[in-house]
Amino acid sequence: MVRVGLTTERLVRAGAELADEVGFDEVTVSALARRFDVKVASLYSHVKNSQDLRTRIALLALEELADRASEALAGRAGKDALTALANVYRDYAHEHPGRYAAAQLRLDPETAAAGAGVRHAQMTRAILRGYDLTEPDRTHAVRLLGSVFHGYVSLELGGGFSHSAPDTDETWTRVLDALDALLRTWPAA
Repeated sequence: MVRVGLTTERLVRAGAELADEVGFDEVTVSALARRFDVKVASLYSHVKNSQDLRTRIALLALEELADRASEALAGRAGKDALTALANVYRDYAHEHPGRYAAAQLRLDPETAAAGAGVRHAQMTRAILRGYDLTEPDRTHAVRLLGSVFHGYVSLELGGGFSHSAPDTDETWTRVLDALDALLRTWPAA
């Protein structure tokens, strides 16, 4: 019998918390059942399997990130907007490393199109309008920003910068300065 109070939303949120504690790769229906002290079978009325749970956590993380980014970007433009967006990703990754990893999960096209990933791309494209980029350069720049933000944060979380000076905050600021300069002087095709 399903324990009273268990809902899909509660399970997904608990799975997201578990991801932050032990890592996204360790989140399974079995691990979640242990967390609630219930039999695995009792969770299958809420989630199909571990992949469904992981997909739902990814969608939650993307939604949380999009909400934070939307709030941070309100009323900002240019470098100020670029910095705000970058800091949302970095701060979220530090606060919620498992959820941040979940946000990188490859989703099937239909699920991706219905999720908040679309909002992320729209916000990034809105920032880039301030740099007077047109297609296909805007798409190239969206990919560049995503690669730099994710690459830096992933290396930082993995301890890749912990062995040397300067401080990672200083480097982050310089990276954002360099991205702003690049975007303002985007090379012609």
